[in-house]
Amino acid sequence: MMLGKTISCWLFGLLKIPLIFYVRPRVISANTDHCEVKIPLTRRTQNHWRSMYLGSLAIGADLAGGLILMEVIKSSHEKISFIFKDFTANFLKRPEADVHFICKEGHKIRQAVEETIKTRDRVNTTINIMANTPKLSGEVPVATFAITLSLKAR
Repeated sequence: MMLGKTISCWLFGLLKIPLIFYVRPRVISANTDHCEVKIPLTRRTQNHWRSMYLGSLAIGADLAGGLILMEVIKSSHEKISFIFKDFTANFLKRPEADVHFICKEGHKIRQAVEETIKTRDRVNTTINIMANTPKLSGEVPVATFAITLSLKAR
């Protein structure tokens, strides 16, 4: 686990988006190419069936893509605003353990950031995030997500 990035994520959540702080995500790994975030299955994150609640799953997917984007923007030294334009989820199995969210599409995010810096136009790109429960099902996905990022250099 990357303690420094986890604490930064919690502080960001505490100050900007309290729901992120509430679910206590752990950053397993993060850089400009990929990100893995774990959300523990706890009383805070589960539904009445004792599997991970839809809202908790959405937060994990948001973070897995968003942390890469924030790293890429930071390394560009440019002011770039972004928003999640749309969100699609496919739930494949009940997530009955800690869920790991993995995004390996840093290259697509980097291309979108470079394009908005070059053109100063709004750029949309869709990234994919996979969620699994390593303790129960290994690398078999329990859910997949597609999130469209909308970026604009200021």
